[in-house]
Amino acid sequence: MTKKQLPDHLHLDTLAVRTAVDKSQYGENSEALYLTSSFIQPDAATAARRFAGEEEGYTYSRFSNPTVTSMEQRLAKLEGTEACIGTSSGMAAIMLMCMGLLKAGDHVICSQSVFGSTIRLLAGEFGKFGVQSTFVSQTDVAQWQAAVQPNTRLLFAETPTNPLTEVCDIQALADVAHAAGALLAVDNCFCSPALQQPVKLGADIVIHSGTKYLDGQGRVIAGALCSTKKLIDEKFMPVMRSCGLTLSAFNAWVVLKGMETLSIRMRAQSDNALALATWLEAQPQVGRVYYPGLQSHPQHALAMQQQSGVGGAVVSFDVKAGDPADPVVARKNAFHVIDSTQVCSITSNLGDTKTTITHPASTSHGRITEAQRQAAGIGQGLIRVAVGLENIEDLKADLARGLDTLT
Repeated sequence: MTKKQLPDHLHLDTLAVRTAVDKSQYGENSEALYLTSSFIQPDAATAARRFAGEEEGYTYSRFSNPTVTSMEQRLAKLEGTEACIGTSSGMAAIMLMCMGLLKAGDHVICSQSVFGSTIRLLAGEFGKFGVQSTFVSQTDVAQWQAAVQPNTRLLFAETPTNPLTEVCDIQALADVAHAAGALLAVDNCFCSPALQQPVKLGADIVIHSGTKYLDGQGRVIAGALCSTKKLIDEKFMPVMRSCGLTLSAFNAWVVLKGMETLSIRMRAQSDNALALATWLEAQPQVGRVYYPGLQSHPQHALAMQQQSGVGGAVVSFDVKAGDPADPVVARKNAFHVIDSTQVCSITSNLGDTKTTITHPASTSHGRITEAQRQAAGIGQGLIRVAVGLENIEDLKADLARGLDTLT
């Protein structure tokens, strides 16, 4: 069936529901789900050309599938990039990026505040193969500049960070990277393209865990890299074909449909998060609240500029543990608040329409060393709440149940 040509300069919300591959001969309105491992070729010569990349066409779902292509095209449009490649998870996307760009002897500069598994992947797994990594302050551009070496190939940041919501200056880091002949990769998981488009601020690669807000309902595991067509075709696709970090067609379809409501969900969840963060700041049992939408946040002005004036849906806060703070008591108090909830889901996932609550020091950042946690500012009294779509008064009451009964 012939596809309607979409006009230029459509708004993001329109692109989120209209961008996809051509419809089949049946004219389905909702994008089709192609659950097939392989595709029949008209003849041997065509098969040879398609497998060699000389002709467009689907051959094998490990590296090409129409449903996955629809998801990739939609996400690329939302991020404002030329192309996108889907992966089996967010960490698989980071793995694919590093394998496509780095070799033994290369150097990476990374924020010390990124997701714990990212730190382990760079410092541990890639370190075994001779890739050097330097971890620096998320917010101090001078540290990033000072860490540059002749062999620096990649700068990596997530903004806001997990779980302290630290915001980096994307444009400033892009300038540092490009002056060194390196690339800047930005994990845009917390904001999604509904709130932030890093390439417009100078980033070269945008990383996603589609598991989070792109899906939005906690159903599937997925990831993606958004960048130029040249990087996707020449650096990442060859690795994908060899290694099979493949996004399944079903998971791609779920994420594809999730993106249709992305902007609506992000705005509503961000409104809830701001209300909850404001309330938490007034609670005597809370030591500090971390949320970019609050004026008390150190990078509030930068966040409002980069994130379209919206703070996002993740709020973290420190439970008081006495003076001086005792990490054992802090952990006990944090566990008490978490275990007292009856509405929030105790899980380390985020981006769901259901509010989730977790203790980062023992979950998402539990596998890194205590020194690495301290460098990232993650204490035993820290709680992260990924705010969903429940009534905000119910969420306040749920947290108050634990906060008000602390001893």
